[in-house]
Amino acid sequence: MNNRKTFVIDTNVFIHKPDAIVSFRDNEVVVPLAVLEELDKLKTHSDEKGRNARQAIRFLDDAGSHGQLDKGVKLDNGSILRVVVSPPKDAPPDIIASLPDNRIILTALSLQKAGHRVFFVSKDINARVKAAALGIKAVDYEKQKVDIQNLYAGYRQIDASQETVAQLATYGAIEWKEQLNPREYVVLSTSSGTEPVLTRYNADAAALDLLSSDQKKVCGIRALNLQQAIALDLLLDDAVSLVTLVGKAGTGKTLLAIAAGLKKAVEERRYSRMLVTRPVVPFGKDIGYLPGAKEEKLAHWMQPLFDNLEFILSVYKKEKVRSIEQLISTRMIEIEALTYIRGRSLPNQYIIIDEAQNLSPHEIKTIVSRAGENTKVVLTGDPYQIDSPYLDSNSNGLTYLVETFKDQTLFGHVTLEKSERSELAELAAELL
Repeated sequence: MNNRKTFVIDTNVFIHKPDAIVSFRDNEVVVPLAVLEELDKLKTHSDEKGRNARQAIRFLDDAGSHGQLDKGVKLDNGSILRVVVSPPKDAPPDIIASLPDNRIILTALSLQKAGHRVFFVSKDINARVKAAALGIKAVDYEKQKVDIQNLYAGYRQIDASQETVAQLATYGAIEWKEQLNPREYVVLSTSSGTEPVLTRYNADAAALDLLSSDQKKVCGIRALNLQQAIALDLLLDDAVSLVTLVGKAGTGKTLLAIAAGLKKAVEERRYSRMLVTRPVVPFGKDIGYLPGAKEEKLAHWMQPLFDNLEFILSVYKKEKVRSIEQLISTRMIEIEALTYIRGRSLPNQYIIIDEAQNLSPHEIKTIVSRAGENTKVVLTGDPYQIDSPYLDSNSNGLTYLVETFKDQTLFGHVTLEKSERSELAELAAELL
């Protein structure tokens, strides 16, 4: 009995991950001709979609050189890759067969009617709903998805005895037999109601190291809760090359990252400069449609970063640091759209990527791999506020990075939960 499944792949899956085909081991993978037509239209774009489209086309071209795509080409992973040229002629009356999305779905329907065990794979929720309405098994591309409800928090809270806390206060560390992630933090609470004690797991010594409760200001910014204290500890630790800060609006992600970056790049000169960037994810149009030169266009998208910088400089009293313009003109700070980072080699820099939840896992890989020698990369974002139509809280690059890197010694993460912006902001984040 043939248990082989037939996966019909939608265009957006290739845009999400150009080599997605290799994920379907020992099965049949079908690419409808309409998908190739859509990839052909996207390949001329200068953004990440265009690059992924070109890469997907090259992958399909290379596979086709080893056989006939209309008959089926055997891939190294045991799958059969096939391009289906003709959409079905017997489309249901309510389906407009000329639409590319519908032609892709109808191709899956035709294969199912021919006796194949068909699974329609798409990142587009509406396309999956339409396929399901036609009786086709429709699934999301799951390869790079994580469970957001169980996302690694970077710390855990544990009940401890008074004796344990006293030993920590005396010796600065205690033995810890439970294995944790290399940069994981432990918040110890006692039944007596005293303030929780913040510790950091030391994997080499298999111990918990006590962190000082005396939080000093960083460029005028002080941690207001335990999660922010963890964030600053990671941001200021030169041994941690990659940091992720996840949290809702108002938790201080960007503010803490920029304050730590200023301290490291401007005050301590540990890095040559601080590079702050964020993806440009507009509604329908990209940066080229805005009037003015590149700097004027960027101002629209980068204003939240300027707002944070202005606030920090209002409380950061440093004789030689007077304004954002001064920092930019002396190249101590560079603020750039993420589009222009690709292809650059970035050594000896403190890089902050804001709103990283709007990046796919493939884009995250591309950007983080730009980091050169002695560079620290900090990514911040809220997985529940995503503007990209084909990403969600489970499939975006930020959460994928957290789960993938959590057991690496050069990586640190913390999920910030409490909004410190205002009572109104806290209510808005919770209720709206």
